[in-house]
Amino acid sequence: MKGLFKSKPRTPVELVHHLRHLLPYTAPNPAIRKTKRREKICELRKVILEMRTVLYGDERSEPAEDACVKLTQEFFKEDTLRVLIASLTSLDPGTRQDVTHVIANLQRQRVNGRYLASEYLECNTDLLGMLVPGCDDSELAISYGAILRECIRHQVAAKYLLESDHIKKFFRYIQDPSFDIASDAAATFRELLTRHKSTIAEFLSKNYDWFFQEYNSLLRSPNYITRRNAVKLLGALLLDRSNTSVMVRYVSSLDNMRTLMNLLRDSNKTIQVEAFHVFKLFPANQKKPPEIVNVLVANRSKLIRFFSDFSLEKADEQFEADKAEVVKEIATLQLKGQACSTTKQCEEISC
Repeated sequence: MKGLFKSKPRTPVELVHHLRHLLPYTAPNPAIRKTKRREKICELRKVILEMRTVLYGDERSEPAEDACVKLTQEFFKEDTLRVLIASLTSLDPGTRQDVTHVIANLQRQRVNGRYLASEYLECNTDLLGMLVPGCDDSELAISYGAILRECIRHQVAAKYLLESDHIKKFFRYIQDPSFDIASDAAATFRELLTRHKSTIAEFLSKNYDWFFQEYNSLLRSPNYITRRNAVKLLGALLLDRSNTSVMVRYVSSLDNMRTLMNLLRDSNKTIQVEAFHVFKLFPANQKKPPEIVNVLVANRSKLIRFFSDFSLEKADEQFEADKAEVVKEIATLQLKGQACSTTKQCEEISC
């Protein structure tokens, strides 16, 4: 008779309590029989699926707001998130994906107008330090990266990462030979540098020198995907009004302009176009340093010839207008101050 009746679904609070009970079994323990451990992990998978159904609903019903609130409240009462993340290494890829979806949803849940996830992370910023190294693990990068990006939705998490040495690790992760690691790290890096405008502007102003020295190395990378992602993100950063002071500083550097001029002749057309959107800021700068003016003048004929042949596959009025403005600005420039001692010093591009 027992098999004729379905067990009563667990409440959100019961689900979290049971999850906490099962999580210790994910870690290998010689005191626990392998068969028992497998049973507990299988049970944990079912609990995660139940939690996912509470948060996302299923084909029969939409998620109930009250159930989501109770699940969120109970989840963040204790250190469940930390233990759950630590258990990811012992779970199969499918369960890791379900865990990632559950954590992502919980990060976005509001309870009485408050993000409990944000409050939790503010008191447990070291948890972010657990996630960052996982972004360099080919097996875990996708899960850890996705969770980290959800954490970055909260300003407190983004600010912590930007102000820590963890941000420097991404310059290495982005250039990892593994495509999965590199592409996921690039996605996290972009989220970190674009999500919270005021925090980003403050960070870039305080860390300008070392940051753009590292960043320009990405623009010179032998890997075209790294170059493409880097120049596209650079355009997003410099063209954002929140970063105006940083943009003015960047386009006042001859070394930076050299880097962009070299990207203009990249073999990849997408990179060329993205580079143009940044390069156009150098001629447009009304307070161009003499050395920049002199290099532009020395390369005037080559640049104008290059831009006359530079076009998009599909007609784009704004692109053509920007290009015309760049050509006009370069055509009217006059040498300033001490000219370069040799023509070669000024000629930085061969289009």
